Amino acid sequence: MKVDIFIPCFVDQLFPQTAFNMVKVLEKVGCEVNYNPEQTCCGQPAFNAGHWDIAKEIGEKFINEFKGDRYIVSPSASCVGMVKNYYPELFNNSSVHNQCNTVRKNMFELSDFLVNVLKVSDIGATLNGLATYHDSCAGLRECGIKKEPRLLLEKVRGLELKEMEGTETCCGFGGLFAVKFEAISVSLAEQKVEYAMKTGAKYLISTDLSCLMHMDGYIKKNNLPLEVKHLADVLAEGWE
Repeated sequence: MKVDIFIPCFVDQLFPQTAFNMVKVLEKVGCEVNYNPEQTCCGQPAFNAGHWDIAKEIGEKFINEFKGDRYIVSPSASCVGMVKNYYPELFNNSSVHNQCNTVRKNMFELSDFLVNVLKVSDIGATLNGLATYHDSCAGLRECGIKKEPRLLLEKVRGLELKEMEGTETCCGFGGLFAVKFEAISVSLAEQKVEYAMKTGAKYLISTDLSCLMHMDGYIKKNNLPLEVKHLADVLAEGWE
């Protein structure tokens, strides 16, 4: 199967290794991966800030960059949620209406694609240690992802998964929310990290690097013994 991949702008700039690991995982399960180097952003930051004209311009660029009818896989439930749930607000009855609907139908977050499209749960990964999982707001509420990451993590050899208290509560990032409401954002991160620490976990795992980046800032500032890892990075562990 040939698939397109969408690498979010902040992943491209700050966490490129996660993108490479997603490609590694997709190729392991038999996919031929296509990457369009012209891609940039889905338009979510502008949309959330109320700049819908700019978001529409960026979104139309995104739609035109995925003109085929292949699956589009991304390591970010936040961006997938933007395309699936909010593009209709921007492109309903527009010149790219039908093309937009095709892109929305084809867009999948990595764990959703592996489990529900490819019907794969065991990638052959190995990672020793205790881990806990954070349900991102976008993954859980916008993409309906709950069991999929857990099914994949349960198959990772050497990894024990322990649920934390309040796993479905927000970490406090929320994109521009973290900038506009810093005190609330930091308090939510503190609470979430405390929940994770109570499990005794070595690893804090999620489908969204935006959440992990936010919580990792609190972790590192307070010198806590907790390592954040994206699901793709975990699935790429322990094999060549």
